[in-house]
Amino acid sequence: MLNWLKKHFQLSGLILMYHRINKSGSDPWGLCVRPEHFTDHLEILRQEAVPLPLQEFVRASQKGVLPRRAVAITFDDGYADNLSNAKPMLEQFHIPATVFVTSGYISSKREFWWDELERILLRPGKLSATLHLTIRQKACQWKLGEAAYYGEEEYRREANQKAWDGKPGSRRHFYYSVWQVLRPLTDGERRPLLDTISAWAGAKSELRESHRPLAGHELQTLALSDVIEIGSHTVTHLFLSEHSLAVQKKEIRAGKMQMEKLLDRPVTSFAYPYGDYLKETLSLVRDAGFLCACTTRKGSVRRDADCLELPRVQVEDWTRNEFQKRLREWFRC
Repeated sequence: MLNWLKKHFQLSGLILMYHRINKSGSDPWGLCVRPEHFTDHLEILRQEAVPLPLQEFVRASQKGVLPRRAVAITFDDGYADNLSNAKPMLEQFHIPATVFVTSGYISSKREFWWDELERILLRPGKLSATLHLTIRQKACQWKLGEAAYYGEEEYRREANQKAWDGKPGSRRHFYYSVWQVLRPLTDGERRPLLDTISAWAGAKSELRESHRPLAGHELQTLALSDVIEIGSHTVTHLFLSEHSLAVQKKEIRAGKMQMEKLLDRPVTSFAYPYGDYLKETLSLVRDAGFLCACTTRKGSVRRDADCLELPRVQVEDWTRNEFQKRLREWFRC
């Protein structure tokens, strides 16, 4: 009982994780929050919480002086709508945020790979019956069956269904299965495979305005805002635990160096792609000069939290009432 009380009344706060502030026809990962909902979220945070910059949040937590109901906002990946949609709203409400940018995608003519795969495989229409890929000298095959045809009605009905919730034999399950195989690969291994999948599907190359990464000049503009901190998210959004420490070190350090060169300022906040890492990765992040690092592990941040393993709560496209309800529940935990 004493331990429960100690934990319950220990000062803690929340780090919220966003990705995109936009409208989306298909959102298999729950990354997109509509602008009108984001406005509602910020209004509620201004009324019911104490928004802090991430670095200040972490310092206060480590010292045990974190204000009650403290919140830090973060964005992962580096979508262009973080500038066009999120920044004006954050400035309107005077709420700070940290944007973790994947440096290798800056000014890219291609979408983030998971979005590119979604555009190819989850668009309405008919695909060939079987997909063949050779991955690391291993033959992989998917037989689509009834999932070869994806109608407009089914597409609309499943637009916000999570990728992992797709029923076996469905187009969404097919997408998730291919995604799982591509996720551990390096960017150099994955891009030719995406080209192969695109050609197989008869999909045209496209960079959707709603999904595109930040351009270099846009990132520089975003960094000029008084409410925005730019953090690092590696170079290619690598699934770190699948690779050697030498490869991890290169991804972590190079991402930081590229960002610092572009912005001409230190970059000291980091987020693990997919929330994935090894215990040995923590030393690589620390040695690279990062002061804090965010995971995707759900939970509140307490005084005893490791500043390189900070938990976060992913925010989805919740209405005003739903977000307010969840916020109050998180603060009661």
